Amino acid sequence: MSISRLRLPGIACAAALLAAPYTAIAQQTATIRGTVTRAVDGQPIAGVQILIVGSGLATATNTSGKYVLQRVPGGAQTIRFRWLGYSPVERQVTVSGDMDLDIAMEARPVSLADITVSAASREPERIVEAPAAVSRIDPRVLQTTAPTGQAPLALAQSPGVDLVQNGVNDFNINARGFNSSLNRRVLTLLDGRDLAIAFLGSQEWNTLPVAMDELRSMELVRGPGSALYGANAFAGVINMTSLSPRESQGTKVSVSGGELESFKVDGRYAAVFGEGRFGFRMNAGYSTNDTWTRSRTALDSLDLSREYAEAGVTIGKVPFEVVQLAGQELGAGRAATGDRDPITTTYGSGRLDYYFDNGGVLTMEGGASSAKNETYVTGIGRVQILEGFKPYGRLAYDSDRFNLFGYWNRRETKQPQISLASSAQLLETSDIFHLEGQANTPFMDGQGKVIVGASFRQYNVDTDGSLMAPADDDRSDKIYSAYGQLEYRINDQVRLVGAARYDEGDLFDGQFSPKAGIVYSPSPNHSFRATVNKAFQTPNYSEFFLRANAAAPRNFGALEGALRASALGPALAGVAPGELFSNSAAVPVLALGNAALDVEKTTGYEVGYKGTLSSRIYLTVDAYLNNITNFVTDLLPAINPEYGAWTAPEAVPEPFRETLVTTVRTLLAGNPATALAAAGLSRVNGSTAVVLSYGNAGEVDQKGLDIGLGVQLTDDLLLNGSVSFFSFDVVSQQAGDKLLANTPERKGTVTLNYNGSTNGLNGSISMRMIQSYEWAAGVFAGTVPSNEMVDASLGYQVSPYLRLFAVGTNIFDQQRFQLYGGSVLGRRVLGGVTVTF
Repeated sequence: MSISRLRLPGIACAAALLAAPYTAIAQQTATIRGTVTRAVDGQPIAGVQILIVGSGLATATNTSGKYVLQRVPGGAQTIRFRWLGYSPVERQVTVSGDMDLDIAMEARPVSLADITVSAASREPERIVEAPAAVSRIDPRVLQTTAPTGQAPLALAQSPGVDLVQNGVNDFNINARGFNSSLNRRVLTLLDGRDLAIAFLGSQEWNTLPVAMDELRSMELVRGPGSALYGANAFAGVINMTSLSPRESQGTKVSVSGGELESFKVDGRYAAVFGEGRFGFRMNAGYSTNDTWTRSRTALDSLDLSREYAEAGVTIGKVPFEVVQLAGQELGAGRAATGDRDPITTTYGSGRLDYYFDNGGVLTMEGGASSAKNETYVTGIGRVQILEGFKPYGRLAYDSDRFNLFGYWNRRETKQPQISLASSAQLLETSDIFHLEGQANTPFMDGQGKVIVGASFRQYNVDTDGSLMAPADDDRSDKIYSAYGQLEYRINDQVRLVGAARYDEGDLFDGQFSPKAGIVYSPSPNHSFRATVNKAFQTPNYSEFFLRANAAAPRNFGALEGALRASALGPALAGVAPGELFSNSAAVPVLALGNAALDVEKTTGYEVGYKGTLSSRIYLTVDAYLNNITNFVTDLLPAINPEYGAWTAPEAVPEPFRETLVTTVRTLLAGNPATALAAAGLSRVNGSTAVVLSYGNAGEVDQKGLDIGLGVQLTDDLLLNGSVSFFSFDVVSQQAGDKLLANTPERKGTVTLNYNGSTNGLNGSISMRMIQSYEWAAGVFAGTVPSNEMVDASLGYQVSPYLRLFAVGTNIFDQQRFQLYGGSVLGRRVLGGVTVTF
């Protein structure tokens, strides 16, 4: 029976049955409290993660190093204390009543064996044993990134990451080639919620409902991930988890400001009450800043040329945009004048947890964010979002063996999104409803483990006719999924992993995504792995159903006049003047979707190594070979069979019709300004239009190598670096399409981190080095120059309650653009203060 025959009640009932063995049972509980200090000097350590092993009961130390674990079940328990830069500590205790437990932690270099991840297998495991190329972002990097409001920058130093930026907040993150504007090949989750926009499937990174330093973890899995995560985990998964109320008790306020007229404030308050039975957390924030984005409206079509000259790049004319950025006006020669309206972001969220005696946690959460005036590079040109509003809600139950969660995401354009190229006002009101259950159980005395899950998702999308035709608009589409993973340890050194997932939806045929892997760990600090994965990516709503103006209408009046004055003139006598091309003075240029598109597919083969070479050196090496087929092309003329070649009006006599069509195409093709129209001239509902659409075509083989290295130079000084090599071969491609990876063949990073163990100082300086490469996405195609951008940060913990900081991106103000058609980026230096109490 196909999975689409299942319905939401069926999945809910199955989830309830899975949950039954793990429901809460009343039992005696107690409170454990204490202080965690540095062994060398007795100073408190803030942020230490404390966990009752085998349960969901966790907390963290506050600024004074104190912690409280409430409702700890009676009996024998193992308590684990873990923090980067310190040796993990475990204590076995017998809980029979309230007790105190103080811990002194020994500083030591970071070891891969100490790092735990959960994104690779959807269950916690040591990063050394994870069956995937996975990185966990250092909490100090999250702390440094928070004042910028630019979450993707936390990933900048991870091996193998392609990170391109336009303006301040338009980021496209990818792994292993074929990046794009509005990229969606990397699934992005926050507390299990898919953050993608329903219509495009891409991210709005400035709408996160929490600050980056309010995350417990941020992980990046590189490589195909559909076997566990389904559609669009095509090139990887970003998994972010926020701090629970128990892990973030108290109040924190952070204020920062600096270049680009930047100002940002974030606040959090969390507490536990009801004798440890309840916890709540509230977050709120506001930011405002200018941008590097510029209007491109000048009649001479040289605005982009002048902009890129600042980056040392010479280009020719690029058709001017018809709309200036919000806040500006058009002056002489249509040059934009005046100040741009600032980019502003506002967010707020609240979370309430209920803690069961068995360690399970029931979470209710909701919030909203609003972002104004950011400009995004898209396939049809740049689009400015005047105001987008994104409320959400989440309900979840988590325990050691079972979790069930559901969420609702909404996006509303409170003000229209403006296509700067065509002036079209684009609207979207969309909802995503998602329900998912997952359970795991060990077998053979823990030698193996089974993970199973199922999910249901419904998309509701309405663009009020601005992006989709009325027949396709205001629609609802569903996806049904089931997945499982089997792990088995042959012995202490060898672990086998197999996973599979089946997805079926209203917009695509059923897809089966398998994964198989083997992990060989000759010692606790070393592992080798080999995996094979299949993944898929569904076309988004734009690719399926888009109906929008791709550019300003074309005036073919002169062309019609020339034809009437030629030998073909008598054949046009029956055609009313100005109507040879329906409305010859204003022939629309349309971007139209293709409802017959199929999914893109990839098969990936990987080998990797993770290991601690000595007490101060660790190394990761990942090599991969991927085959990608069935690409969804860029917007192209004459690719969608639904829109055939233009035909002469019925009033033209039959003997002259073919000659007329050939002549029109020849004249259009002979002029560079109308060459695209020569291929794309068609009829839509009987009227002449230049049509650009999508198709499936192309096959590519790609291969690459990612190497990461960390060296603890001293107890306080850590040197990290990475280098990546990438290449691809086009097996086949659609005529007129240009399959480019939008990825450099070589890139690298180097970071020097200082974390004073006794003086309260911390800082970093990092460099990203990117080789020049070709970029083609939608209407923008050209060369992206090489760059070597340097970022830096400095912090000083004045007291347990007060921290001063400064952070700078591109501190040497290297003028570069990172995607063709994007803005030239400059320096941004911020400073601020964080108060915690």
